[in-house]
Amino acid sequence: MGTAAHVEEWTGENVSLAEVEEALTMLRMESGRETEGPDLRTSVMTHIAWVPPEWHEAAWNTLEGMAERHPSRAILLIPGGAPGEDDLAARVQAAAFPLGGERRHVAAEIVELRLGARRARAPQSIVMPLLISGLPVFCRWRGRPPFGQRELEEIAGLADRLVVDSREWPQPAGDYPLLAGLFDELAVSDIAWRRTLPWRVGLARDWPEVGSCRKLAVRGPLADAHLLAGWLRARLEHEVELTVEPADEVEAVAVDGRPLPEPVSEALDPSDLLSGELETFGRDRVYEAAVRAAG
Repeated sequence: MGTAAHVEEWTGENVSLAEVEEALTMLRMESGRETEGPDLRTSVMTHIAWVPPEWHEAAWNTLEGMAERHPSRAILLIPGGAPGEDDLAARVQAAAFPLGGERRHVAAEIVELRLGARRARAPQSIVMPLLISGLPVFCRWRGRPPFGQRELEEIAGLADRLVVDSREWPQPAGDYPLLAGLFDELAVSDIAWRRTLPWRVGLARDWPEVGSCRKLAVRGPLADAHLLAGWLRARLEHEVELTVEPADEVEAVAVDGRPLPEPVSEALDPSDLLSGELETFGRDRVYEAAVRAAG
């Protein structure tokens, strides 16, 4: 990430949404005093992130690594982050990044809302006033989504795309059928799927031998392994037995006992991976078929 020219911040405890909106206006005005004029507000989306407390630091690190690449209003929702049932605490940040060689700047806004327990169960009414009209809405859900629960249904009703990382789920294969139930409501993408791309390319290059694959062995994360197996099942239209040896990253893949060459690929950090998902707008039917077959 480039260095911000300046950062303005406001915090408040037990606040109202009106106060949060006033804070956003105030910070934009403050930014104009730091430069020759107000920072350009060139948002291309509203980026919602559902961030349970254990994911808080990781979520901020990811956002700070991509702020200037995707000028947006990011709304971080921290369920259970405020002490009272109906409390709302806020941290609003406006960061300005140099725009080319000019003395003007482009602004990125982050609104962190810590929700009391009752507010966390009904997030739609909190988020709606903060959405930027006419722009797409992406939601990054950290951890396992609470399938069938009100908070997920309300956020899904607002978003155009839901971004998950099924590596963050304890048992991804058991949850893939539940994830597939969302496919007709909104576009869904999975960062774990993006990570499998080099190995999918390697498997495709193994044609025609891979066409008769009946057994797939993967040393790597459960999510990546199940998605690779689901992709093969969907593409080949026959059953593929999966064996998984757990590892932090995909280290080896074998087809019917025959190891594949390890692909050459660029290591991507969490900001790079999420950035790639925020550049995709339509449904990925190949991914959807892989998820259905993986489950």
